[in-house]
Amino acid sequence: MNWDDARMFLAVARAGQILAASRNLGITQTTLSRRVAALETSLGTKLVIRRTQGCDLTEAGVDLMESLERVEAEFLASRARLDATTTAISGTVRIAAPDGFGVAFLAPRLGALSERYPKLRVQLVPTPRSFSLSRREADIAVLIDRPEKGRLRERKLIDYTLGLYASRGYLERCPPPANAAGLSHHRLVGYVDDLIYAPGLNYASEFLRNWRSRIEISSAIGQLAAIRGGAGIGILHDYVARPEADLVRVLPTLSARRSYWLVTHENLHDIPRVKAAADFIVEAVHRERAQFAAA
Repeated sequence: MNWDDARMFLAVARAGQILAASRNLGITQTTLSRRVAALETSLGTKLVIRRTQGCDLTEAGVDLMESLERVEAEFLASRARLDATTTAISGTVRIAAPDGFGVAFLAPRLGALSERYPKLRVQLVPTPRSFSLSRREADIAVLIDRPEKGRLRERKLIDYTLGLYASRGYLERCPPPANAAGLSHHRLVGYVDDLIYAPGLNYASEFLRNWRSRIEISSAIGQLAAIRGGAGIGILHDYVARPEADLVRVLPTLSARRSYWLVTHENLHDIPRVKAAADFIVEAVHRERAQFAAA
């Protein structure tokens, strides 16, 4: 079996598409299709079922993918042991995080990470609606929900709380509600319901059973900007909203609690650049854990 062909097959298996995998590998779709076909010929079995919208793996394809991932894990672990003794932390590490944590907390601290590891290139990307560490879409992910399956390593970062907020200007025009039921008489700001990509983001009903947003924004930082601009009452992370002088906590006895989890694929967990960045995030959160405390 040709290892280069096997490596290309693994990229297809992870991407679920010939086109997406070819882009990831930096080769043409035609070349990749030919290499996968050559691997199938050499093994004497069908590995990939090509469909209009992507690819499915045959039973043999699934078995081969799992075998190749074990080989890859051993290779990466060996390289990690060598790198730890022969080189400084270097290369690229991609961190995926929800925008509340990624933009409000982590982004301002990436300069310190870069100063600690000058040869490290850091990429911070928003957590998309569908996301897979197994497909190497990121090296590290910060998640709201603890992953339930997959070959992943996770550690709990921190608990945090969310509360109701409005701008002072909005509350001058529209007096605050006396209770949760009164929220229904206000203009509410929240997520676009069908774009809520994680169960942990579906917290509006914890504040009002029949919460109906009149302004829907699929970004926590976008909601912050709208609420700060007087759009209405919305649910914000307390650690993000507290520093905003123009925001007022509404119905402060109402709150929701969630947790952040730091997750890596088990194949990448011990790679020096990944471990260094993950440890930095853990250190930063624990050092500043007071700001995540309940309001």
